[in-house]
Amino acid sequence: MEFNDLDLTISRLGECRIPSPMTGIQFVSDSDNVLYHSDQRKIKEFLGAGEDLPCFEMAGPREKIYFDPSKLKCGIVTCGGLWPGGNDVIRTIVLGLFYHYGVETVFGFRYGYEGLTYRHGHVPLELKPDIVGDIHKKGGTILGSSRGPQDISEMVDTLERMNVRVLFTIGGDGTLRGAQAIAEEIAQRNLKIGVVGIPKTIDNDISFVEQSFGFETAVSASRTAVYSAHTEAIGARNGVGLVKLMGRDSGFIAAYATLANNDVNFCMVPEVRFTLEVFLDALKDRLERRGHAVIVAGEGAGQDLMEKRQERDASGNIRFGDIGIFITDQIKNYFNEAGIEVNLKYIDPSYTIRSMPANPKDSAFCLLLGHNAVHAAMTGRTNMLVGNWKGAFTHVPIEHAVSKRKQINPVGRFWSNVLSCTGQPREML
Repeated sequence: MEFNDLDLTISRLGECRIPSPMTGIQFVSDSDNVLYHSDQRKIKEFLGAGEDLPCFEMAGPREKIYFDPSKLKCGIVTCGGLWPGGNDVIRTIVLGLFYHYGVETVFGFRYGYEGLTYRHGHVPLELKPDIVGDIHKKGGTILGSSRGPQDISEMVDTLERMNVRVLFTIGGDGTLRGAQAIAEEIAQRNLKIGVVGIPKTIDNDISFVEQSFGFETAVSASRTAVYSAHTEAIGARNGVGLVKLMGRDSGFIAAYATLANNDVNFCMVPEVRFTLEVFLDALKDRLERRGHAVIVAGEGAGQDLMEKRQERDASGNIRFGDIGIFITDQIKNYFNEAGIEVNLKYIDPSYTIRSMPANPKDSAFCLLLGHNAVHAAMTGRTNMLVGNWKGAFTHVPIEHAVSKRKQINPVGRFWSNVLSCTGQPREML
C-alpha cells in the first residue's frame, strides 16, 4: 500500500450548527485523531516521505451537532446470526438518544433487513426507555434477525416514507455491505439520512476494528467446553477431547480460547493448513507420551481436506463441512487401523455460546460502542461504523471495514504464541 492510499475520511451530511444539549462532559474535537500505525519504523517512513500519517477520527460527543433532536426519528436493525451483547447495544442506542439528546422516536425494524421492506409485513417496534430497560440481561436481540440481502431501493423507500433520518445497523460483514449500499442509494437520491454501523461479528473478523462486541463473551464461555473436554480426556485411557468453536474464515475464537485454556494441545484455525497424516501422527505421539490430548478447532479449519460443497446459505456463504465430525471420524479410523484404542469425546457449544447474554466486560464495551454510535449519528456522519483501535473508539469508513476479512497471520507473533502454548508442531503440512 502506498503512503497516500489509506483514506480514512468519514462522509458527512452537512455542517454541524446546532449546539449539543449534552452538558458537563468532555467533548471531542474533530481534530482529535487516533494513529493507524503504532510501529515506530512505519511512522518514520511516512514522516521521511513527507506524508501525513493515516489517522482515524476519534469517536465521542461533539459540541455542535447536525440533527435537531426534537424533530429526529431513528431506526435500528439487527442482522445475521445471534451473538452476545445485541440487546446491550440496542438498549444503549435508545437510552443514549433519549437521555443524552432528547430524541424520542426510535423504531426497531424486525428480523433484519426484512423489516425495512414491505414484502414481509414486519411491523416496526417503537422503542422507548421502558421497553429496553432490562433487555441487556437477555441473550439474542429483541428485534429478531435474519440473513440475506433485500431490495436496496425498497429499504430506502421505507426510511424516506417513515421520515427516519438515521439508521443504526448492527451486524457483521454482510450487514455492513448492506449498510454501505443503503448509504450509497441515499446519496444518489440526495437525501439527508445517516447510516451508522456497529460491528457485530462473534468471529472478530472485521478489518480496521481491533475487537467486535460478543467476542469477549464467546472466548470466556468457551472455557466450560474446553474444561469439559480436558476432564473427559484425562479421565480415560488414551482420552481425546475435541471442541469445535465458531470461526468461518478467521480463527480468533479458537486461538484465544487456546490461550485462555492452556490445556489445549492442538489448535486448528482456518488460516493455517494442515494434513491429516502429520496431524494424526502428532496426535499419536502425544498420546504415547502423555496419555491424553485436547483439540480445539475453528469451524472453518481443514475445509480443503473435505469434499467441496456448492450449497450456500442465505448470506451467500458456502456451507462448510463439519470439521468436528470430520476430525472425529479421521481419528477413529486412524487409531482403529493402528490397533490402538482411543476414547474420544466431541463437544460443539456453538449455539450455546452465541445465544448467551454478554459478560460484564462485553456489556461495558457494548455501552461505549452504542454511545459513540449515537454521538457520530447526531453529527451527521454516515456510511461509517464505530470501531476501537489502540484503546480508543474510532470512526471507520465502511468501505475499509469490508475490504477484506481480518485474519490471523500464520507467521505473526500472535500465532507463534498459540503454538508455544499448545506445543503442537509448527508445521503440520
